[in-house]
Amino acid sequence: MGKTSIAAGLMLRMGDVQPFKVGPDFIDPMFHALASGRPSRNLDSFMLDPLLMREHFRWAARDADLALIEGVRGLYDGLTATGDVGSTAEIAKLLDAPVVLVINARSLGKSAAAVALGFKQLDPGVRVAGAILNNVSGGRHRRKATEAVERLAKVPVLGAVERGSPLPERHLGLVPAEEQGDLEALRAGLRALVEEVDLEMLLEIGEEAGPMEPRDAPVLPEGSADIRVAIPRDASFCFYYPENLEALERAGGRLTFFRPTEGERLPEADLYYLGGGYPEAHLEELASNRDFLEGLRTAAEDGKAIYAECGGLMVLCSAIQAGERRDMAGVFPYVAELSSRRQGLSYVRARGTAESPFFAGWEVRGHEFHYSRLVPEPPGPFGFLVKRGTGIDGRHDGLVQRKVLGCYLHQHALSRLDWGQRMLETAR
Repeated sequence: MGKTSIAAGLMLRMGDVQPFKVGPDFIDPMFHALASGRPSRNLDSFMLDPLLMREHFRWAARDADLALIEGVRGLYDGLTATGDVGSTAEIAKLLDAPVVLVINARSLGKSAAAVALGFKQLDPGVRVAGAILNNVSGGRHRRKATEAVERLAKVPVLGAVERGSPLPERHLGLVPAEEQGDLEALRAGLRALVEEVDLEMLLEIGEEAGPMEPRDAPVLPEGSADIRVAIPRDASFCFYYPENLEALERAGGRLTFFRPTEGERLPEADLYYLGGGYPEAHLEELASNRDFLEGLRTAAEDGKAIYAECGGLMVLCSAIQAGERRDMAGVFPYVAELSSRRQGLSYVRARGTAESPFFAGWEVRGHEFHYSRLVPEPPGPFGFLVKRGTGIDGRHDGLVQRKVLGCYLHQHALSRLDWGQRMLETAR
């Protein structure tokens, strides 16, 4: 059990809260949205320009009572061993936001104070204002660890959370909220998890954040392209940054969402945007939706624009092998093979090649995280030359066929403000 369970539980106890997540992540923000009723926004200083990100924060939180930001990994962990880029600490300093540590106190008493003190002293520019003790084993453990942290580290303890989490996990992280059945029971479990956390103290800490005026207008530019965009959005295709969808809409895209895992047909469109997710967990449902798969193949052959990320790339292949093998769209003549070896969460820098139908000549930043590989290893053509990251073969990413681009790379629309416009221009 970690930060996401605690953050979502606290959101359920608060008023109108705008959630944020540090770093590249699709799954944790789903639980934020479940708890808050708002889309959670990612704050990442590698993928996004820090000043632009601050402006986006001002807009996203403009009409909320407060903003709650869930960090990533440890407070200071980022792109490099000693730098700030990509870390929660950098975001905290950029926004002048106080930090509440979530300390894994499992089997720790006095040592919990050493943990708190180390985080507090490593960077004086980060304001460690409190702590929540996680994974405590009972009242006696809670009292000892709380006394140690407050007396020796001089960090107020807002409360403690006992062992056990209502959130199950699988590969890539937590099982998405949409797949967990009884959402009201899930909300109740998350809320009960943090019932002993002092909410009044947490809100007082929030008042210590630096002043920031709300921003009235979004940072994404407007356009009038008038392009039809079809986007699968269900248990198989659920990894979309909200800003990517907003960028397409603000640029003039007319967005249609559909659920192919539940048998819905492929809509008529000028552009198909296939996000990542868990197609390997829903092979039977996808393989039986021939209208969807054959529609994608026909759209590709007809020169329609298709942009696919990770899970979307897998579905464009001839088959997915995940224990069992099931035929997919066959746009690319390769098998997406699942294995226990993964490409862990990693930042990516890449340059669009001349063959890229969407991003030729672009310098792009994003991230990758997957358990699949393409068999046999494709010879190209590729849409990206990878400068940092793994991609498909360690040097390239993005399979290309006509106006189809399928890649492991996930891009964030705010990394290039004209991302949405470029997508629609390609479809035009």
